[in-house]
Amino acid sequence: MMQQQAVPSSRPGQMTAVMRAVAQQAGPKILRIGVVQGGKVVDERLIKQRTHVTIGPSEKAMFVVPSRRIPPNFKLFELIKSDYHLNYVDGMNGRVALKTGIADLAALKAQAKIVSEAGVKFHRVQLTDDSRGKIIVGDTTFLFQFVVAPPVQPRPQLPVSVRKGVGGDIDWFTTVVAAFSFLLHFFFVSLVYSDWMDPIVDDEVNVKQLIESVKQLPAPPPIEQPQTETDAASTATAAAASDAPKTAGGGAGSGKAMTAAEAKAAANARAAGVLEGGDVPTGLLDEAARSGLAAGSGGDAGGLKLGGMGSGVIRPGSGGGLGGLKDIGDTSGSSTTTSAATGQTTKVEGPEGSAIVGGAGVSGGNVANASAVVARMRGRFRRCYQQGLAQNPEMQGSVNLVARVGPNGEVLSVGGGGGGSLGGIVPCLKAVVAGAQFAPPDGGGATISIPISFVRQK
Repeated sequence: MMQQQAVPSSRPGQMTAVMRAVAQQAGPKILRIGVVQGGKVVDERLIKQRTHVTIGPSEKAMFVVPSRRIPPNFKLFELIKSDYHLNYVDGMNGRVALKTGIADLAALKAQAKIVSEAGVKFHRVQLTDDSRGKIIVGDTTFLFQFVVAPPVQPRPQLPVSVRKGVGGDIDWFTTVVAAFSFLLHFFFVSLVYSDWMDPIVDDEVNVKQLIESVKQLPAPPPIEQPQTETDAASTATAAAASDAPKTAGGGAGSGKAMTAAEAKAAANARAAGVLEGGDVPTGLLDEAARSGLAAGSGGDAGGLKLGGMGSGVIRPGSGGGLGGLKDIGDTSGSSTTTSAATGQTTKVEGPEGSAIVGGAGVSGGNVANASAVVARMRGRFRRCYQQGLAQNPEMQGSVNLVARVGPNGEVLSVGGGGGGSLGGIVPCLKAVVAGAQFAPPDGGGATISIPISFVRQK
């Protein structure tokens, strides 16, 4: 036969949590009540704390019953001392099982005690722990019995390792040693970088040394004066000397011819100084161009010497269709030719064009100054077209450029264009649009369409 082994407890004389919960159920039984309406159980309660059980239409009642036959808060089960008593009024039906047997409520009136409270007259029957039954109040049925109270569930507790918390896992000895070591190192580092061990500095001595060192500095080198004016004067003298033999045999009018040559040489010298130094205002060039002193119309009327580069001489207007200094930068498409036989200059006019800029179409976001910026591009568009007419005199037509504007008003990209004869100037037109600056768009970005028409006027 197998011997039954007893399971020893971990600690003799101590009860586990489950054993303590079971041991607490040695007290009286508790009341269990079920509520049935329409043949269905709608509520069930265990009255663990022995107290009165009230019913009625009042919201303060433990069980709300919509019936006017009972008081608002009627004690159906009344606790007197430590025993429950059943109270019922006329109009209630049901059956109750007592120690004497099972009896209807009407039959229990003979042994029930008649009680009157707050103007309400009812019958009272004492119940025991073995009593059970049902009480019918209108359309609601109450089923009751006394049962053993369920075991009390122990309160959930965390494991011991978790209940120790963060402080329970800290090695306090190591923590204290590490903290003390950190403070000691911090003290030594502060000691090294502190200035209490530095020698005392005398400010007066340092100032005297600074003054003496400044006195010993060498003198600055002399400033060299520019030689632009001297070179220009020597160039003018050389030009006058070279033109003197040409006017020596001129008879009675030789004095006037010499004076004109000297004036022209002086003008050429001033222009040469402008081109060499670069520090003379460019207004002198404009003045020389308007006066016509630096632009000859032909022959040997003096040339323009550029920076002393050898002995080469450029004579504006001397032939080959070159214009004078006053014609430099003219992009009107015209040119001049000089006839060698007659000495007369004939001006040949090239084709001229006009650029018509339509209204700027803005999409994707409002640009405040779109129309004004596009209107200012007309002159540069016409200049691109004029350059194209120099290559193709029959060029004309229309293009449509599309500029994508960024959040700061800058032009991110330029698309669109036109085909045919205008294809050669499309890069120039796009470069004009790409260099524009618009106002920041309201929506963070916008697209501007720019229609341009080019018409050849003559």
